[in-house]
Amino acid sequence: MTEPSADNLLRTLRTALARAGSIHRRRASGPLEVSYKGRVDIVTRVDKAAEREIVRVVRRAFPDHAFLMEESGARAGTAPYRWIVDPLDGTVNYAHRVPICSVSIAVERGGRVLVGGVFDAFRDEMFLAAHGRGATLNGRKIRVSKTVELHKALLATGFPYDRQKRAALYAERVRRALTKGRDVRRLGSAALDLSYVACGRFDAYWEFNLRPWDVAAGWLLVEEAGGRVTRLDGSPYAINDTSQTLASNGLLHRSASRLLGT
Repeated sequence: MTEPSADNLLRTLRTALARAGSIHRRRASGPLEVSYKGRVDIVTRVDKAAEREIVRVVRRAFPDHAFLMEESGARAGTAPYRWIVDPLDGTVNYAHRVPICSVSIAVERGGRVLVGGVFDAFRDEMFLAAHGRGATLNGRKIRVSKTVELHKALLATGFPYDRQKRAALYAERVRRALTKGRDVRRLGSAALDLSYVACGRFDAYWEFNLRPWDVAAGWLLVEEAGGRVTRLDGSPYAINDTSQTLASNGLLHRSASRLLGT
């Protein structure tokens, strides 16, 4: 098996992101067929169409690579490379015609994310990162913010699909953040939240019970932009356990962890 270079992976990644984003834009004004995976977890035909297009692009370049995807689960391959795909992160926004959503794709090998990208088709913003090579937004290098004090920090969060059962837990973290931070935002796309930390728009972001396809690309973006990603208590993060996510510019990570992790 020929080992793909980071440049080859990035080339295919860019194409897959752009093709999926094109589907997002093209179908945004048309009728949406929505089905339910749970009480509040929905999927549209756009999710499925974008995922199929991503698979076609990747299979053309790397036919033996494996996949882990939100809509169709795991697909085995003979190579040790795995494409972790969320074809439409922010489906609820999209279904309500709120143009805050993205496509998120990462390539992982042995638990390490090698390349990752997030594309917001409605703002034409493509975030890309490669391990050890930094992160970019539309081709320009990005860095996390320089905010040091929590009371000056713009924080972001999201609410998992089990929020009816654990509303008090999630609301308590928001109460703390509202008390100690400058303000709190809730976009509805974890991939964009992480991308915004990477480019300095948000100073920190936390959420419970995410899945690998929500965070794989954004995790790499934050770290390659100089930030830090851990569990809420500051312990190491791993792609096989994304139940707690805390991403920050690194400078206020300890104070954010103390605020949110207990």
